[in-house]
Amino acid sequence: MTRWGELTRVRRVVGVSTVLVALLLVVSVAGYVALLNHTVTTNVQHAPLLPTPGVDGVEEPPVKKAGVEEAQNLLVIGRDQRATPATQRSDVILLLHVAADRRSVTVVHLPRDLYVDIPGRGKDRIDAAHASGGAPLLVRTVQRLLGVPVDHVAVIGFEGFERMTDAVGGVEVQLAKPVTVDGRTFAPGRQRLDGRAALAFVSDDDGGPGDVGASLGERQQTFIKALMLASLRRDNLVNPFRLAGLVEAGTSDLTVDQTFSVGEMRSRALGLRGVRGKDIRFVAAPHTGIKAADGGTIDLVEPAGMAALATAIQDDAMDGYEARSP
Repeated sequence: MTRWGELTRVRRVVGVSTVLVALLLVVSVAGYVALLNHTVTTNVQHAPLLPTPGVDGVEEPPVKKAGVEEAQNLLVIGRDQRATPATQRSDVILLLHVAADRRSVTVVHLPRDLYVDIPGRGKDRIDAAHASGGAPLLVRTVQRLLGVPVDHVAVIGFEGFERMTDAVGGVEVQLAKPVTVDGRTFAPGRQRLDGRAALAFVSDDDGGPGDVGASLGERQQTFIKALMLASLRRDNLVNPFRLAGLVEAGTSDLTVDQTFSVGEMRSRALGLRGVRGKDIRFVAAPHTGIKAADGGTIDLVEPAGMAALATAIQDDAMDGYEARSP
């Protein structure tokens, strides 16, 4: 292989990981480039984010079905910087399902107000699991909801999303109607958001009377998809300065579970070297709509739709999964 060919291969591997950097896997590729390796090693923090079975009544995680053991489920938690350590708000909750053949990635968005069964707490909004029991309880909640084990966890602060947006030169979003959040209006049509605008776009509007347009969950999905696709743009991957800036931004406020070593991250990234933007799919956890409750709102689970999603993930058959309309 020529020197240029080898460089192209490395950039391809780096690019695939970078797209999943914001949502977890970007750090994986760092081992291939000394500078990036140093950045990741210096920036990424490790913490006990996974539950420990057998301790304080914690159950064993679900077992993967035979033949799909290599499929990976990674829980990504976007943390609101305005939260205090006591509240531990999780405004973005994503489950990344990486197919066993490493040919596709599905990003499942779990609305923070999804009304689910939380171990030891009964029914409540899914973000209440994180608020009361941190990432370990949120992991147990997701495992119970979908019947699959969570292999790894990553927590990224919203400021990390802001820095990544600027690092890729901004992101483009397409709006069908105007969106007003915290007094700021985003016009309909295609527009480019810088980091500060993106942070406002995905901010919690608390259902204020002046808020119109897409819901918080819809805005988060729109932004995250735009950020991931922007990270795959060739100009962001072949420019070493932009790539280094993207890795720096993506890891500057990133914490992963204690078992997710840099070596495993590197291995996972290499396995994803063939993934492109068209191989990344975005779906929302099925719910029937919004209902007023406890002075706020909840998103009710759509039982049949959720069961179909759970089965598709368990069977590693997301390519054939058809999302249901609420």
